Amino acid sequence: MTAPLAAPLRVAVLGGTGFIGRVLCARLVEQGHEVLSLARSVPADPPAGRFTSVDLSTTAPVELARLLDEERIDAVVNAAGGMWGLTDEQMYEANVVLVGRLVEAVAAMTAPARLVHLGTVHEYGMAPIGTSQRESDAPAPVMEYGKLKLAATESVTRAVEAGLVRGVTLRLGNVVGAGQPGHSLLGVMAAKLDGARLAGEPARLDLQPLTAQRDFVDLTDTVDAVLAAIATPTTAPVINVGTGSATAARVLVDLLIEVSGVPVEVTEVPAPAGSGPETEWQQMDTALAAEQLGWTPGRSLRQAVDSLWQARIASATS
Repeated sequence: MTAPLAAPLRVAVLGGTGFIGRVLCARLVEQGHEVLSLARSVPADPPAGRFTSVDLSTTAPVELARLLDEERIDAVVNAAGGMWGLTDEQMYEANVVLVGRLVEAVAAMTAPARLVHLGTVHEYGMAPIGTSQRESDAPAPVMEYGKLKLAATESVTRAVEAGLVRGVTLRLGNVVGAGQPGHSLLGVMAAKLDGARLAGEPARLDLQPLTAQRDFVDLTDTVDAVLAAIATPTTAPVINVGTGSATAARVLVDLLIEVSGVPVEVTEVPAPAGSGPETEWQQMDTALAAEQLGWTPGRSLRQAVDSLWQARIASATS
């Protein structure tokens, strides 16, 4: 865990109602900071701090700058964005238009806040097995989400390099932890296991080989990196946040089954025809995060999965 930020700050969190943003807001408030969470819809369960409803994809940059000035914001964290269940046009609005407006707004502030933008490993695309992806590597995203997130990161980088804003993009691995989105692989598996637990019967899971290897990272560690980025001046415009190791998705699923304690009946389903053996993976080099942020991951994937499961069963009984 990172040390608390040295002095109380006023931090605006875009997407404070989301998976990462909600935990970040709670941690900031615990450390004594003023937090303003910004999102389009008023949540039934507001995040820690104060909440203001703002449609970030349509609010004019000058209006957003005025709000940030009035709130005397010291740092802005962009944990907003969208992928699942959205059309390409909606993803463009949520990831590219929003960030462009945000960069313009921060640059227009009387005293521009520090900007921490949360990017994704999917901006890199894939790499040959055995290699690590470094911030200096040329990105080659293969999915639309990665392409749009890369465009957003490039918008932030241009503003930082031009001296218009002070900030950094944290390129996050595949984050795992409490509150895991239900549409993710682990979110789906947790729901099936919890349903079986509540019914008092074994969970029946149809599993493909799940040999894809990705850089998974714990949610608590991820938030630690964001806190470090808020507090620490950086010279690099982009910094990787991951474990620095690739892990097969099936390992995560098996860990989830183990920590749940739910009996399972697994049916092994063959991989789709023509898929063949894996020749590419995602594994990030995290040396720059240690150098510039003083951050290294400290929690195991088992701890990450256990946090996911404990939060899942707690929500089922609340």
